Amino acid sequence: MENKIKQLRKGVFELVILQVLKKDKYYGYSLIKAITDNCNFDINEGTIYPILSRLAKEEVIESQWVESSKGPPRKYYMITNHGKDILKGLGKEFKDLSDLVSKTKAMKKKSSKKQLSDKKKIYPTREVKNGK
Repeated sequence: MENKIKQLRKGVFELVILQVLKKDKYYGYSLIKAITDNCNFDINEGTIYPILSRLAKEEVIESQWVESSKGPPRKYYMITNHGKDILKGLGKEFKDLSDLVSKTKAMKKKSSKKQLSDKKKIYPTREVKNGK
């Protein structure tokens, strides 16, 4: 079960990262802080940096080193125009999937007797060969 949750979160975190980067540029730690300050999920460097690396390879985000007055230079990440298009598609897909989960969760269970009575009667048919 833990692996399933991990895989689900990994896909959702990609969407979350892109949504945050759409608002502003962030360096790694500040991105983690922006996400964790606004939600109840634990996301760490071991999770975020592989996602950032993959997104950069796919040219969904780009990075830039910026000098810092508080220490060493920081690598800032920004969403690209291609990334904005990807985000739009992922956002729509996520909404559709979320709606599907909500709707199926709210479905009422049909009783087995009701299901049987709802079905139309099916009569055996004779296969017709060569127009006969």
